[in-house]
Amino acid sequence: MWKTVNEHISQAIHYDFKHTHKRQLQSSSSDKLFHLSNGTQNYLVKVALKNELERFESEAIGLELLAQNSVFMVPDCIVTGANIEFSFIVLEWLVLDKQPHDTWSSMGKNLAKMHTIHEQAMFGFDVDNYLATTIQPNRWHKKWDVFYAEERIGWQLQLLAEKGINFVEPERLINTIKEQLHSHQVKPSLLHGDFWRGNMGFINMLPTVFNPACYYGDREVDIAMSELFAPLPENFYTAYNQQYPLSQNYQKRKLIYQLYPILNHANIFAGHYLTEAKQHIEMLTATNVK
Repeated sequence: MWKTVNEHISQAIHYDFKHTHKRQLQSSSSDKLFHLSNGTQNYLVKVALKNELERFESEAIGLELLAQNSVFMVPDCIVTGANIEFSFIVLEWLVLDKQPHDTWSSMGKNLAKMHTIHEQAMFGFDVDNYLATTIQPNRWHKKWDVFYAEERIGWQLQLLAEKGINFVEPERLINTIKEQLHSHQVKPSLLHGDFWRGNMGFINMLPTVFNPACYYGDREVDIAMSELFAPLPENFYTAYNQQYPLSQNYQKRKLIYQLYPILNHANIFAGHYLTEAKQHIEMLTATNVK
């Protein structure tokens, strides 16, 4: 395994690399994380089973997209690859500042700057990718309400149904979401797609983001995600709104946009997330969003 990793790194950097240090890191995901070094060069290596290679390749695409279309610091993808048993992605080694941090306003400004670019006319992305370990379909759509209802909520409901879990009649919820989003005027923005506190940080006080699930959609999706699991400090939201103010109706749409990551957690982890998803759907279907 590690001989293959060394060979792939050597080919990518055009220099013979052989690690002299390997340390496994703590991970909240199913991937195994390692710090790999030869004493001079340092890399973060994520390792999963061989059939996960496509997920790592989509992560590399997302990182490159963010690097080209934002002012965030984004780790370079050195290489992806696999051997007979495992797949891996090798990333630039970044040392994050220790928290707490008092420069969250710069994170808000950077996200707003990325969201203000509206060069894409449709919603979706050229390839499917992943939200955590779940495939995320990205077929292009002209209408945001159709894209979000079908490619996001409909897809998650389908995955749950395949496990025998049915919170609601899928078409009913899909149509409800289309109705609630139909009058919302949206310009496609590049989204990080998994924008929560665990996928961001600071390096010498400069904002950095990683672990993307990029596509083109409503910018409010990133904001809603940031408020769900561990809301960011208030100066993040103040700075974002100064740069690119949110609509007053965002607070109503937030319920819709937070359903997607909740359903994804229900699909991956089950447990109390199933109860949370059911309660969220009940709350959403009882709410009229204009």
